[in-house]
Amino acid sequence: MGQNKTFTGSDTFIGQVAVVADLIDYQSGSVVSRTIIDKKTGTVTLFAFDEGQGLSEHTAPFDALVCVIEGEAEITIAGNPLCVREGEMVIVPANEPHALKAVKKFKMVLTMIRS
Repeated sequence: MGQNKTFTGSDTFIGQVAVVADLIDYQSGSVVSRTIIDKKTGTVTLFAFDEGQGLSEHTAPFDALVCVIEGEAEITIAGNPLCVREGEMVIVPANEPHALKAVKKFKMVLTMIRS
């Protein structure tokens, strides 16, 4: 059986097992992102938010799936605040105003399908 690896730099993830939370680190007072897949049909991006950090209200032209892999966030969609914790997910509909804030520092996987 294969062994799980820690990936850094330009290592590829294709055909390899990776611990998602280990692929991105927190940075004090910041939001950190790391693109895993970037295709014309969609993207998969990891984010790490320090406590209190967030993204101001904005819209996106495509649905987005937010999966929290560590910590806790408040995600507001069209004025409706949602508490999303480790292991939970929410779909953010296209063209709806939304914002994110780290209640506790948190990591998430953002999957956006462009269709």
